[in-house]
Amino acid sequence: MPDSATAVTTASVSVDSVSVPSVRRPAPDRPYGLLSPADLFHHATRLLLAKDMDGWIALCADDVLVEFPFAPPGYPTQLVGRAALADYLGDYTEHIDLRDIPHLKIHLTDDPNTVIAEMQATGRVVATGVPYELAYIVVLTAEHGRITRYRDYWNPLAVPASMNAAKSSPTAR
Repeated sequence: MPDSATAVTTASVSVDSVSVPSVRRPAPDRPYGLLSPADLFHHATRLLLAKDMDGWIALCADDVLVEFPFAPPGYPTQLVGRAALADYLGDYTEHIDLRDIPHLKIHLTDDPNTVIAEMQATGRVVATGVPYELAYIVVLTAEHGRITRYRDYWNPLAVPASMNAAKSSPTAR
């Protein structure tokens, strides 16, 4: 079992002018034979950059718990189930044009089903065209090759003006 200081890193590659982290093959010794939590996170990141929200949602268990512990007023602090997640992410690409994840470091934990990811995402806010840059810490738990819990520790104070512009954009639902 890896110690909690073990980290998995990745480099970015360019695919159709979008930087996509490379993905390693699943570990052959996984008890469930599917993607490890670290590999699942890498794959989820590729789907985000490809703007494939349906694909990202499909990586989740039916009863996935998504938490936003630092969510500002007016934003959900948790979503329960794939349907709630689909509703939340349904118009994401109309607001945020995610273009790159220049920093991604995945830390393995004592729980083989849980990883901690440090990442930075860049892109632009669709409504205003202003740059989008945000650092995240994510705690992901997966079982049987599906995300069962996703805790997203993003800093809402880093982008309040641009996110408000995105929410009030003519393309907002």
